[in-house]
Amino acid sequence: MYKYLNSISSPTDIKKLSTEELNILASEMRDAILNRLAKKGGHFGPNLGIVECTIAMHYVFNSPVDKFVFDVSHQSYPHKLLTGRVFGFTDENRFDEISGFTNPGESEHDIFNVGHTSTSISLACGLCKSRDLRGTNENIIALIGDGSLSGGQALEGLNFACELDSPFIIIVNDNDMSIAENHGGIYSNLKALRESGGKCERNIFKSFGLGYKYVENGNDIESMICALKEVKEYKKPVVLHIKTTKGKGYENAELEKEKYHFFGPFDRKTGEPLYKNGKESYISIARDFAINKIKNDKDFCVVCAGAPSAIGFDKELRDMAGAQFIDVGIAEEHAVGFTSALARGGANPLFVTYSSFIQRCYDQMSQDLCLNNSPATILLSNASVYGMRDKTHLGFFDIPLLSSIPNLIYLAPCCKQELICALEWSCKQKEHSVAIKSPGGAVVSDEENNYGDFDTLRYKITKKGQGVAILALGTFYKIGLELHSELLERGICATLVNPRFANGLDTQTLDELSQNHSTFVTIEDGVLDGGFGQRVGAYLAKGGKKTYNYGFKREFVDRYNLPELLELNHISAKQIANDIL
Repeated sequence: MYKYLNSISSPTDIKKLSTEELNILASEMRDAILNRLAKKGGHFGPNLGIVECTIAMHYVFNSPVDKFVFDVSHQSYPHKLLTGRVFGFTDENRFDEISGFTNPGESEHDIFNVGHTSTSISLACGLCKSRDLRGTNENIIALIGDGSLSGGQALEGLNFACELDSPFIIIVNDNDMSIAENHGGIYSNLKALRESGGKCERNIFKSFGLGYKYVENGNDIESMICALKEVKEYKKPVVLHIKTTKGKGYENAELEKEKYHFFGPFDRKTGEPLYKNGKESYISIARDFAINKIKNDKDFCVVCAGAPSAIGFDKELRDMAGAQFIDVGIAEEHAVGFTSALARGGANPLFVTYSSFIQRCYDQMSQDLCLNNSPATILLSNASVYGMRDKTHLGFFDIPLLSSIPNLIYLAPCCKQELICALEWSCKQKEHSVAIKSPGGAVVSDEENNYGDFDTLRYKITKKGQGVAILALGTFYKIGLELHSELLERGICATLVNPRFANGLDTQTLDELSQNHSTFVTIEDGVLDGGFGQRVGAYLAKGGKKTYNYGFKREFVDRYNLPELLELNHISAKQIANDIL
């Protein structure tokens, strides 16, 4: 099918090709990437825009002796195509053999598992220093997108790079886009550099003490090869600033860059998704809540960190919200500090991010937010095993992480109605720092129960029984319901509890239940170590009560099959009932 791509088994193979042949190879690579994206979905625009640069990198350098570090690594598809993984793009039966990010388990050409942004410069600095200490001379190249430069770690890496005083190449892929539009002062300088052909006197990279070269057409292989050969000769750290087109080679992706940043399976001719999801989701529920608050509360504002998709705010909604929607760029640490100060200043902020990304700002959650007890709301989207499934983006480490922070109330709604109540309560109260664990999976609706407010840290007993008490937290309350029915069929009328608070112990309710319950079961959508169940079990153990805790092992699982993962961790009504009996 492909004249050149099928013959590429390693990067050395492309060094034999002429410029004309390399351009044909680039077209074939785009076709292979689109083949995978059309059938499986994945990161779209970032990969299409970096094809020529990647070819030039492998043409000039000698991977894996020379080392490439990809920021976020959602720009690594072309790299994978040139390093023996064509099958992951052309053979539908082998798509799952490769991940959407760099992975040392797949290839010696991948140096790190990377899925979070703004890390490549720091990681590459470490490789450079290691090289210098060992006295070797391999080239180290970091590739970072312009959107990632708003992250604090990227700026820390830039700040340190000149300290190396040895060869180090930082490629800044500038396509004037993050996931959505870029935000922050650094981008006015990038714009000035682009418009002046790299000659603007104000140059952020030079201010860091780094060398600098600009390439106007980063999607031209010949220009990229010449530029890389030039900076390869630099004896000190240098930035190669290249202008590229996000989504290059697929018209829809070039025109609608935000929509095609990440895209599910689609029809290549029309660009339309194959599976249109018009169903209500927990993200859309939070979005509708926020829209209503924006319209009715001038002090309310939504804060996001470069990922407005976490609350479903597209360009039209962002424009509608105006000053009440604030995107701080890919800078979660700043977002938490900023949100804390918004609340202290009298505003009513809701910071929304994906659960996986809150891991980046533990210190800000602890010091800037909770130490000051700022009455702000943090909504964690995809805080669930039902969320993203790459090991770089797991969303179910949140409970142990946040539960260790004093002054924080971490709510775990079990359904649509409880999520809305949690948001309404948190956004009107002025006493606490609050985080809300957005449920995962299909939306569960429960209009029969009154979820009220959360002024007291009390659990909610939903079904009264005796002997066995089931405490099923958040999303996994539905498994608690299934377990209750399973036990009832086996002659046990258990008590079912919706704990509501992922980090709170309702000792009064636990003491009351202990009077006529000898066995307790906790089920949580999170890891067990340091989680909700262990705290409950530790408290009940003082009274000699037996507690069974169900959640996930503390491990990185990659692209997991959900039913298999649940079964491996013994999380099903039948398995738990068998344990109890």
